[in-house]
This record gives sequence, C-alpha cells and structure tokens, in this order.
Amino acid sequence: MAGETKIRKVAVVGYNRIPFARINTNYTDADNSDMLVAALNGLIERYSLKGQRLGEVAGGAVIKHTRESSLIRDCILKTKLDPATPGVDLQQACATGIEAAVYIANKIALGQIEAGIACGVDSTSNVPIVASEHLRNVLLEASRAKTLGSRIKTFLKLKLKDFKPGVPGIDDTFTGLSMGGHTELTAKYYGISRQDQDELALSSHQRLAKAYDEGFFEDMVTPFKGLAVDNNLRRDTTLEKLAKLKPAFDKVSGTLTAGNSTPLTDGASSVLIASEEWAAAHNLPVLAYITFMETAAIEYIEHKENLLLSPVFAVNRMLKRAGYKLQDFDFYEIHEAFAAQVLTTLKIWESDALSATFGLDALGKIDRNKLNVKGSSLAAAHPFAATGGRIIATMAKLLNQKGSGKGLISVCAAGGQGITMILEK
Repeated sequence: MAGETKIRKVAVVGYNRIPFARINTNYTDADNSDMLVAALNGLIERYSLKGQRLGEVAGGAVIKHTRESSLIRDCILKTKLDPATPGVDLQQACATGIEAAVYIANKIALGQIEAGIACGVDSTSNVPIVASEHLRNVLLEASRAKTLGSRIKTFLKLKLKDFKPGVPGIDDTFTGLSMGGHTELTAKYYGISRQDQDELALSSHQRLAKAYDEGFFEDMVTPFKGLAVDNNLRRDTTLEKLAKLKPAFDKVSGTLTAGNSTPLTDGASSVLIASEEWAAAHNLPVLAYITFMETAAIEYIEHKENLLLSPVFAVNRMLKRAGYKLQDFDFYEIHEAFAAQVLTTLKIWESDALSATFGLDALGKIDRNKLNVKGSSLAAAHPFAATGGRIIATMAKLLNQKGSGKGLISVCAAGGQGITMILEK
C-alpha cells in the first residue's frame, strides 16, 4: 500500500441482543437465523440504521447446520440493512463474539471501513441431526453407483442400527472430556472449593437481577418469542439451595453443579462499532474505545486441568503491550463459563508460585467489587458465540455511565484458547 497508514481510534457506539434462553425453553422452534435477525433488527431499529450500507457484518455460530454456511450474509438479507452490506462468518468457539469485534475494529482502524457490526448466535435446542457414519458412507457409495442393481446391492449393506441419528457432540476431540469434565479437574488441581464456586454463582444471579431492576438492560435487550429477561436468572436462589445441588460431572467427588456452571443456551447478540467520524455524523456517542486485544492458546491434552486457562497468558501479554497493571482497571468482565474457571484464573494471577508454573510473573489481586458487576454468564447463561457481544456491550455501557476509565475483558474458549480485550473511555 502506498503511503503511511494512519491507525484510527475505534469506538463501540451501540449494542443489542435478545434475552438468552436455556436449552429447550422459549426458543425451541427458532434457529440461528431467526435469533440473529431478531438481534440485528433490534440494533438497526435502535440506532436508525434502516436502509444503510455498513462496511461489514462479522460473526458466527459454534453449532451450525450445513445450510448455514453463509449465515451472516443470509441474515443481513433478512434484516432492514441495505442488502449491499457484506457479511463474513468466523468462529473461535466461545471467543467468537470478541473475535468478530476485533475483525471489524481492525478494518476500521486501518480505514478500510467506517462502521460495522460484530455479532454471534447459537442454538443448542435446534441442532443438526446427523446420520451414522456407516449410513453416510452407504448413501455416498449408492450415489456413485452406475446401475440400479449395484445401487440396490449397496443399500442391502445397511442394518437397522445404522438409521439411529446422532447429534453434534461438544466433548473435546482429543481428550473426550466435556468442558465441565475438564473444569472439574481444574477445580481439584487448583484447590477451588464448592462453597467458593457457589458464592460466585450466587453473586452473579444477585447482580444480574439488580441490573434488570435498575433498568440497566432497557436499551440493550429486544424481547423475543415471549421472553424479555434471560430465563436462566434465578432471583430466589440462595447458598442453601445451591449447596443442595448434586455434582454434575464427577458424581462421586465433584464440586461442579448445575448451579455453578453455565447451562446449554440459545441466544444472539450484536455490537455496533465505528470510527469517531462515522459516530459523529450519525449523532451517536462514543460509549468506549477498543484499544488492545490479545489471543492465546494453551496445551491441555497432557495437562487436562488447563483447558480454559489460556487467558492467563493473554492478559499477561496484553498488559505488557498496553503498559498497564492488572489493578489499573475500573471494571473487569471475566466470562463465567464455570465458577471454578473464574476462581482459578484469579488464583493464578495472585500467586507467585502458580504464575511461575506458566512461566509468568504474578499479576496480583483485583478488587472483586469491580468484577462482573452486572452479573455474568452463570446468571445470564452462555450461548457460545453470543456471549462476547453481551460482555462488550456491558463493559461499554459501564464505562460510558462512569464517563471515564478502563475495562478488562477475558473470555476462555474450547480448544485451550482464549481472548482478552481492553475498552477505554
């Protein structure tokens, strides 16, 4: 490229999502497209984007049907945006929403586009049903057959058991363990107690309930299919109720339960990101700036207890580049995939000995009163690709309400990956 490229500031200027719903509840008859279009149209209406051509919409889903290979572009064509708006699908498990924001932000920073939408959606209620491997092979072989006789001969290879359908699994490809199974190992290895996990879960529910009562989410959530509030929220939960729940993964000596772990969830979210000039031209305030980000990965096949701990590396690297200390932030949003995973991350940051095992210096303690102040995934729940948008929106609004400050975001993801981000006002 000729000349010197000026790096521009990138602003979060809007947000919208639909309420998150536990699997097989309100959204059982909605697919990824239905939910994402609802979230996008809510954003379009809220910020007067009808008929506008944006630079790009980026996002994705972790669980997709084959018909959804161009999910984002297809959804654009179902919304009120100018159909000339491009769309791109991307996916990095639970980090998808943040990665989508980074993708859009980088294009804005380089002057390639002026504004775009980062989004994410997932349905665990409406998943693709797959044929057995043998049935699939027989059907493919039959399709290649040259004669009717050879086709019939191929079909005769089938047995009744071959017609049993399957659903996509979310267990790890290499270890065969679920994320909950891995995190149970994390809790044991790092000494995270059941009571501490339950206390964090209780705090998440209490803070989310208070945020709804205060009206914090009034301009952030579009009702969908009879739901106006995340239906995983338990206003009446107590430590006593949480303590009565049975272990969900290790039935004998486990500490992870349905109460201190996120459930399978349906939902969609979106974030409007723009240059300062575009925001000013559209009379939209800058809620916060995206200033730094970092992705990381960690070995977890041998060290199975470390599956969700790569943000330990990502935060450390990001802070060094930014020149900040961990204590320099006004708010912290750490995705609560499991209470044990959040508590382990905090414990490693605080411990010289534990940090040293990762080849890092300890980052120190944070003020827990600044952590997930409006509740997080344990209460709101976790539609994989949609969580990032929810977290960015919450952080941007918190900073805008305060009028200044810095916020740190940390999201763990399957595959031993993670992503972190800094927003500033």
